Amino acid sequence: MAYRYGDRYQMNLFPQSIEDYVAPDDPVRAYDAFVESLDLAELGIAIDENQVGNPEYEPRAMIKLLVYGYSYGIRSSRKLERATYHNVSFIWLMGGLKPDHKTIARFRTDNKRALKNTLQQCARLCIKLGLIEGNTLFVDGSKIRANASIENTWTQEKCERYLKNIDEQIESILTECDDIDEQEQNNDSLVKLKEDLKNKEALQSKIQDIVKELKNQGLQSINSTDPECVKMKGRQGTHSGYSGQIVVDEKHGLIINSDVVNDNNDRKQFAGQVEQAHEVLERPCQTACADAGYANTDELAKIDGQGITVIVPSQEQTSQQNVEPFAKEQFTHDSRNDCYVCPQGHRLPYSHFDKEKNMDVYSISNRNLCRSCEHFGLCTTSRNGRRIKRLQNEETRKRLEANYTTKESQAIFRLRKQRVELPFGHIKRNLGVTAFLLRGLDGVNAEMSLLSSCFNLSRMISIVGVPLLVAKLMS
Repeated sequence: MAYRYGDRYQMNLFPQSIEDYVAPDDPVRAYDAFVESLDLAELGIAIDENQVGNPEYEPRAMIKLLVYGYSYGIRSSRKLERATYHNVSFIWLMGGLKPDHKTIARFRTDNKRALKNTLQQCARLCIKLGLIEGNTLFVDGSKIRANASIENTWTQEKCERYLKNIDEQIESILTECDDIDEQEQNNDSLVKLKEDLKNKEALQSKIQDIVKELKNQGLQSINSTDPECVKMKGRQGTHSGYSGQIVVDEKHGLIINSDVVNDNNDRKQFAGQVEQAHEVLERPCQTACADAGYANTDELAKIDGQGITVIVPSQEQTSQQNVEPFAKEQFTHDSRNDCYVCPQGHRLPYSHFDKEKNMDVYSISNRNLCRSCEHFGLCTTSRNGRRIKRLQNEETRKRLEANYTTKESQAIFRLRKQRVELPFGHIKRNLGVTAFLLRGLDGVNAEMSLLSSCFNLSRMISIVGVPLLVAKLMS
């Protein structure tokens, strides 16, 4: 059979205008139109055509480079620089501009707050285009590694262990220096030993500063590379990282708000994330839904108290375990007498308030009743008898658990997985984002906002199409 062969010396006639490099329906035109529609002043970027000094690259062009690059998994400043030389779409997008990697990295670092606000404008554009309704919101989180090694995480115990080891090494070096001084004054090894001593003392000073910071801030641990990240345990092991949070709309699964926090779990995030989404929507939603990781009654009550339907299962509802014969659920609460009644008919009156757990404690008044009961050892093994702990808003917890079991709530909860878990799948798998590049909460929030905006743009292109989306954005 015949073969086709390439010819590097074949003469070709390239278009004379960069505008002719991409087709009218090329996706890059949608990204270009989106950035053109952004209000830079609202983002926090001041435009001054009359500033003195060496000319800078136009901010809008730099945002285009970052948004388009992130949309295709190109986040490294060096790779972005390379793309402006070799990728036709990037050449067209930048109008032939070719900033070096240092300029790209500096712009991203200096404009973290502006990049963070990009998603807010993107979501409001989606609202204007009718792609976001804001009636039902889904909240979810995912752990993403920080740009810092877990080996650089220091605890009080680790600091003490290292300081003890360094003290021993310094003592050994000083002893060796004294021996060499007595034997040979001009020995080359003495210079090396003094250099080692200097390095050890510098490390000692660094660790002592970390110890002071741990005490001053009341922290259990701190990472010397990125002090704002925390130690997180995930499916791939324990790493330094952050928790990325998103709020997604029901209609097309578009992201309304993104956030990054340094909490190890999602139990304190529900109300805050929904409220941030309300600020973007400029009105409250009708229904808010999340998985059992957000099951904190105090948090859920903040949203439930606004008349919003909250659909969040408790940990017990998702575990699907059989209720034990003497579990708390088997005890009856007598609200009139403010006590619990055990399955054997004994009363457990109110005892005290546990400030640490923020719960009311009910305990049996006659401990001998428990010890003489035939179920002692199964119901409780405490010599003081059985105790029951009750949330102060226990009735709210029960009502929310009952609301989750309704047919309508179950339908919404099944839709949650389709909507809110897709963005993280796209970001982590399609774009290959396994870790943030920037450090600190401001940096990772800027990156999360960019990634969320890129997901929205990708969905908008799929829903509307490039030519129609460009026309709507330009109008």
